[in-house]
Order: sequence, then structure tokens, then C-alpha cells
Amino acid sequence: MEKRLLMLNKMMTSTRRNCPPIKLVIFDLDGTLVDAFPAIADSINHMLLKMGYPKQSLRVVKRAVGWGVDSLVNSFVLEKEREEALALFRAHHDVRLRKKIKVLPGVKALLPFLRKHGCILAVASNRPEKFCRIILKAVGLDQYFDHIVCGDMVKRPKPAPEMVNVILRKSRVQAAEAVFVGDMTVDVACGRAAGVMTVAVTTGSCTVKELKAGKPDVLARRISDVRKLWHSQKS
Repeated sequence: MEKRLLMLNKMMTSTRRNCPPIKLVIFDLDGTLVDAFPAIADSINHMLLKMGYPKQSLRVVKRAVGWGVDSLVNSFVLEKEREEALALFRAHHDVRLRKKIKVLPGVKALLPFLRKHGCILAVASNRPEKFCRIILKAVGLDQYFDHIVCGDMVKRPKPAPEMVNVILRKSRVQAAEAVFVGDMTVDVACGRAAGVMTVAVTTGSCTVKELKAGKPDVLARRISDVRKLWHSQKS
């Protein structure tokens, strides 16, 4: 796997050759910028135990993340219990998200680097806006982002391109001048549908095989590899 990822990272130069300069970088949140999976699992298990269900492992919960809170909760309870389950999850998660959320390695160095290069920065997450802002503020990343577009702010969240299209319009940037960085196939599909370059990082819930099947423009082992796109623009 390591050899394959390194080879793909070397392809970044050819990927960007003859392309306009990058003006906008859009990030997914969970699994891309932060590791909030333990918090999600804690809230899901709080919900399950309150409703008489058995506890689920971190791995099982992690694999269910990425399509929004409604989809996540629906993965574990009956449809008729959905509203009760959502209320339990949201109340617990509101508190749990403010504790021990980890910024993924390389993020705190990458964001100032992108700012230095004049990039507009944005977040596109299927999470509700409230939870996105709690996380970004709790880990001290909120200061970097010009736009935050979340699952409850659009009619069609990821994998539909609406989030990215909204950010492109707000930023007054063309699709060819933007990059979407995410950790899931749903992120890749969203970016591809919007016509922007896609970078898939292997730090989230999807396997390398799944990410490769999604056909991102770049597959990277770590988020710090995004810097190489700027090196390629100079070549």
C-alpha cells in the first residue's frame, strides 16, 4: 500500500500541469481534518444503551459515518424509533463534541501554508452546521475557514455536488481553480460531480481499495501531501 500511495503522490505534478492556479481548497471534516470518531461512537452507544440496544464497536460506528446524522442513526435503530434516537444522540453529542476531539496530523501546518499562498478555505460536511462549528471552535480551526457548508444547509448533501457548488459561488472561483480534499468515496463523488479536482486521504473510514474505486485525482496517505500540488504548479 505504501509503495502505491507514494507513486500516486508523484503523479501530482502531472495532474496539475497546465491547470489554473488553485484559489480554493475545500475540506471534508471527520476523518480529513479531525478525528471525532470516538465522540461519535460514544454518542451512538449512549443512544443505543438508553434504547435497550447492545453497544457497538468503534469500527462498526466509524464505517457508518459520512452520510449525515439521520443516516448514521438510522443504521442502528428501527425507523419508528428514529425521532427518539436522534434526540438522544444530538443531546449527548452536543456535549461530547466539546471534549477530546483530535486534529489529525499535518492539519495545523497545512492550513497556514494554504493561507500564505492566498487560498480561500472552506469546509463541506454532511454533519449539521451546529456540530461542525462546535468541532472547529473546540480544536481552534474555525479561524481559518471562509465558508462552512453543512448537510442541513442544502437540499441535497454529499455525494450530490450542491455543497461544493455553493462554496464555488460564494468564493467566486471556477471549478478548475478548486480542490476538494476528503477521506471518503462520498467526498470524491461530490467533488467529481462539481468538476473540481479531488484528493482522497486515507485517514478516515474508507479503505484504500474503496478510495481507489472512487477514482480521485490524487490518493494521498497524509493530508500534508496536499502541499505537493503547489510544488507542481511551479514545475
